[in-house]
Amino acid sequence: MYFLLRVIINALALAAAVWVVPGLHITSAGDGTVGLIISYLVVGLIFGLVNALVRPIVKVLSLPITCLTLGLFTIVINALMLALTSWITKFTPTTLSIDHFFWDAIVGTIIISIVSAVLGLFVARDK
Repeated sequence: MYFLLRVIINALALAAAVWVVPGLHITSAGDGTVGLIISYLVVGLIFGLVNALVRPIVKVLSLPITCLTLGLFTIVINALMLALTSWITKFTPTTLSIDHFFWDAIVGTIIISIVSAVLGLFVARDK
């Protein structure tokens, strides 16, 4: 149940980022609102899997530069995870595209992090 809630939170955070950042786009596989909702959920699922599987490895490998930048390099890591999600979705009917990698991904990542953190406060973790 918690995993499904996290996928929904990721989808909502991605929707907020796509709404605010003009360089982020999600193309729907189907027509209408239902197709768009499913597209956001698919991209949210892929983004969650990338963050769960790849991000911890990248964080450990980049620990020295993260310490040197006092943690600011974490934003770049998150942007790279968003770019990896964009690349993976090219092989699915639903795609996440980033127009200008650096700035759009950085701003999108900041928005996704804020929305995920705020929405995550309302979700209780299963014990």
